[in-house]
Amino acid sequence: MRSKRPTVRKCKNLAKKYVDNPDEPAAPDGDSGFAEWVQIALILFRVELDKSLRETEAWFNDSRAVLEELNLEQSPDHTSLCRWEQKFDMRELRRLLRLSAEQAGWTGEAAIDASGFQRDQTSYHYRNRADYSLQTMKTTILIDMNTLAIKDIHLTTRKSWDGHIGMQVFRRNAEDLEVLTADSNFSWCDLREKCRETATRPLIKHKEHNGLKKAHNARMDTDLYHQRWLSETGFSLLKEDDGEKLRSRSWHGQFRELTRKCIVHNLTQAAS
Repeated sequence: MRSKRPTVRKCKNLAKKYVDNPDEPAAPDGDSGFAEWVQIALILFRVELDKSLRETEAWFNDSRAVLEELNLEQSPDHTSLCRWEQKFDMRELRRLLRLSAEQAGWTGEAAIDASGFQRDQTSYHYRNRADYSLQTMKTTILIDMNTLAIKDIHLTTRKSWDGHIGMQVFRRNAEDLEVLTADSNFSWCDLREKCRETATRPLIKHKEHNGLKKAHNARMDTDLYHQRWLSETGFSLLKEDDGEKLRSRSWHGQFRELTRKCIVHNLTQAAS
């Protein structure tokens, strides 16, 4: 089994770049709490372990090398890990995601694509109470075609149209995009016009309803557009080792879990 120490070191370094006080001791004397950078590093590293909260606590206590890397004597309680995962909301996780994408190398030539993650862990009682029946989490990522760095993620439990999702993702990242590629599911004239307004080159396939649309597709830069398949590679990396199934039971927990997966993916790409 390969060592987990390099991964936890990457999580620690990213967390220290994110917090305001990176030199704070991991567990300050006289304080039962833990530094913010430790909290972030541990909730990110749990993605790599893919274990339950109790199993994660036991694994940490058995791994002296990881505890030494974080300057800890023992693992936090599993209830603390659960509380920290709820504490860092999507806004903060998105900031961490953008920071990790910059570390992995963001070139501005990006693809947008969607896939699904299984939600089998969600209880039947919760599904009825939350009034949803979809068994997959629709996940849309904005991924760099050169470095496989994921800059943004959109998650939904509803049957949302890809064009509207693409517009939302683009608006959040317009300043950092030079080229945006997408398949015909994202074909929307408003999205193309918005790209051109911000000097982003749209390579979005048209739905070939007529000869004019076919002509537009024929004039497209196929070499650059065909790099879009790398988005599928990004999803494959996120789903490897049975990672397609989500552990979190609530929809907001699943949103955060998938965002943490993308952050750890970026850290892995930065080290490769």
